[in-house]
Amino acid sequence: MFPRFPRFPRLDSFSFWIGFLVATFFWWVVASLRPFFRQISANARARREAARARSTVSVEEHYRQLALRRAQTMHLAAALFSLDEIALPPLLLAPPPRVEPGVVPPMEDIVSATIPYLPSWPELASIYKAPLLTLAQALSGNSDIVLAGHSGSGKTVALAYLTSRLVRREPEDGLPENILPFLVHVADLELPLSKDNEPLDALINCFIEEMPLADRARFPQFVRQVFTAGRALLLLDGTDELTPEGLKPVIEFIRALKRAYPRTRIVTTALPEYLDGLVTLNFIPLTLAAWDAERRAQFLQKWGDLWTRYVAVEAWVQNVAPPVDPLLLNHWLLADTTILTPLELTLKAWGAYAGDILGPTPLDAIETHLRRMTPAGAPRAALEMLALQTHLAVAPVFEPRQAREWVKSFEPAATAGEAEAAPESEAGETSQAAGDEDKASQRNKGKSQKAKKTVAAPAPSAGLISRMADSGLLASHPRNRLRFVHPVFGGYLAGKALATYPTDALLHQPPWAGKMLALQYLAAFGDVTPLIGDLLARVDRPLARNLLTPARWLRDGNRTQPWRGRLMAKLAELMQEEGLPLGLRGQAVAAFVVSADSGVPLLFRQMLQASSAELLQLAALGCGAVGDVRAIKDLSGLFSHPSPNVRRAAALALAAIGTMPALEALAGALLHGDEDLRRAAAEALANHPGEGHAMLREGATLKEDLMVRRAVAYGLGRIDAPWASELLNQLLADDQWVVRTAAADILERREQPDPRIPRRLPPPAESPWLIAYASKQGLGVSPDKPPVDLLLQALNSGEEDERLAALTYLRAYPLEGVFAALYHAMYGGDPVLREAVFQTFWEMAARGVAVPDPHQFGVG
Repeated sequence: MFPRFPRFPRLDSFSFWIGFLVATFFWWVVASLRPFFRQISANARARREAARARSTVSVEEHYRQLALRRAQTMHLAAALFSLDEIALPPLLLAPPPRVEPGVVPPMEDIVSATIPYLPSWPELASIYKAPLLTLAQALSGNSDIVLAGHSGSGKTVALAYLTSRLVRREPEDGLPENILPFLVHVADLELPLSKDNEPLDALINCFIEEMPLADRARFPQFVRQVFTAGRALLLLDGTDELTPEGLKPVIEFIRALKRAYPRTRIVTTALPEYLDGLVTLNFIPLTLAAWDAERRAQFLQKWGDLWTRYVAVEAWVQNVAPPVDPLLLNHWLLADTTILTPLELTLKAWGAYAGDILGPTPLDAIETHLRRMTPAGAPRAALEMLALQTHLAVAPVFEPRQAREWVKSFEPAATAGEAEAAPESEAGETSQAAGDEDKASQRNKGKSQKAKKTVAAPAPSAGLISRMADSGLLASHPRNRLRFVHPVFGGYLAGKALATYPTDALLHQPPWAGKMLALQYLAAFGDVTPLIGDLLARVDRPLARNLLTPARWLRDGNRTQPWRGRLMAKLAELMQEEGLPLGLRGQAVAAFVVSADSGVPLLFRQMLQASSAELLQLAALGCGAVGDVRAIKDLSGLFSHPSPNVRRAAALALAAIGTMPALEALAGALLHGDEDLRRAAAEALANHPGEGHAMLREGATLKEDLMVRRAVAYGLGRIDAPWASELLNQLLADDQWVVRTAAADILERREQPDPRIPRRLPPPAESPWLIAYASKQGLGVSPDKPPVDLLLQALNSGEEDERLAALTYLRAYPLEGVFAALYHAMYGGDPVLREAVFQTFWEMAARGVAVPDPHQFGVG
């Protein structure tokens, strides 16, 4: 039997067809409306994305406003003027261009060929107008950089200036338009990082409390988006104030941030001689340029105009002293040729215009400002004791509880107990450093404007530390921490205290800014003869730091102390020692110039009688740097010397002296010298904005002498001004081909990227020249093994450009064999290689490498 299948129910044909038609119509309607539904969905998605974008834009705009407010107060005169009103654009000393085998080297001008590169003594370069870079240019090479400079050189202002420009979207050549800066002080970061924290959390916490309430929930995600997209520029201030131990968690923070967000670019700060840890992270150190006479005049002109417009009209100023014409004040300030840091010039101008300056020296300017900031009734000894204890404890950032313990003996009896019991928050709000400094500056403005006549009395229960924070002498940071508002103030006060309470504990500390400053000011107020004797007894070849570190003390040091003569004699010996690199001997010249000692011009003039070409070069530069008019005749006589560098140095020195007899000597060299001397004279005249530029204008139209016009073209090439470019373009139509060729070469060089802009060094295995060199030797370059042997072979037997290029990699390998090869290259008789190797040693020492004595390798 067959299986029996179930029966299907009978369908009504009419109902079936009605259902079929209805279903068909329904799906036809659905299919027809599908594009409409898609459009509705897309519109909703677009609205959500637009809302999210508006939210992000809102957060970014509010953050930009916050960053601008903070940056505008990050300078000492914030109580009087905003940063935009008073700041000069910061400039950096351009390093020598990196040598790349196979690449045509850039043309050297008179300054690059004559002035040694001295990153720890930038004053000499500023006098002779060495090539400079802007911060944006330095960053255009897509590298992380360290702003190096001594305390007071303007590192914080440089970071704040760049931040202000970027958050306002003002164009900066070399930087992307959408880059967003994040400027923080290291004391604001919660370091060290915990294992569970993302590195950005520490940065977000520095800003989130000051963001509008409506943006705080979205701010963390906004910051992460900016860093992920590679739009972030982290500006880390205050690293130059830390000890080597305190720098370690900062290094770990940077390393963690770079791992998580490798496209982030970073700018931080350091002392020129102490870059420990930063260079190993591939940071490129660049030194802030010192202010030359022209920039000092620009700053004082700004200060005078702003003071007259905003400050002099206030009643408290008119009641303190009768007004003085700003022209007279600026003339008095500029007449002093002592080389000052931007901080010192700012304080000196403030004291001169306020009428409370104590004297003409940098020490007087600092003392005047400290008195202006000292809270009413606060014993000066308490300030000095606090500074001394922070330096002895190696604690640039400290807690209020520590500070109160250090100064409790100076607390008034009625308030001592209250100060002890006061909560730690009394010493300052746990807000951002810049915000606190702004508030403190505003409070300090009232105190300074009263000129200590109507200073508001502090609350009876406030302790000394609280009042110091309120006056602006101490800056507050998150987690209830404090620091001196500027390390110079802490170092000055500690130096004065050391003169009263001598101790050798400071001498055994690792190198850090506080130690260096305290010793510098101790030399001004106490007797450091035993310390100098100990330093001079040491041997520190090849860097001579035992001489050059205390050489910074000469300018402010007590001029009656016996240590000055001993130190200056040793510096003179260093300057005259043949065979040493000019990069070392030039530091001795700079030390003499900065010392402002009355006997220095005579010393340089005596050295002009030497027979050594290198010593004549250094002595000529020294004479020009101190403006010795009595050396003009001897300098003019050097135009007949066979050494090109001696003649160039003489020309630069005459332009730096700048008197009419000096400029006439240069004019004579331009008109009657040989080809090289004419060019040297023209390039030197470019350093003199007045008569020197006028002579070049005239020389460009001197039809009778084509050699003058050719030389003038090179002089105009050193002047960054529209009129100079216009004259160069006119010389392109000259009827003599030698003039046209010179002008064309200079204009073409201007259109090319600046070879001095630092760029990230590729790994050895990716270096084109090293791969090519290895191929010539029948070798390869492994990415897994450092090619030390190959680099040493290039250093010992390669062409000159290969030898110089090898140094850029060998500085990363502090091995005994490397040191031996470097020393033999330095003392091998090649002056170019000698200078490059010395610079390599200097950079290795700055990052913490112990450079051995050359005698260990049988040289020196």
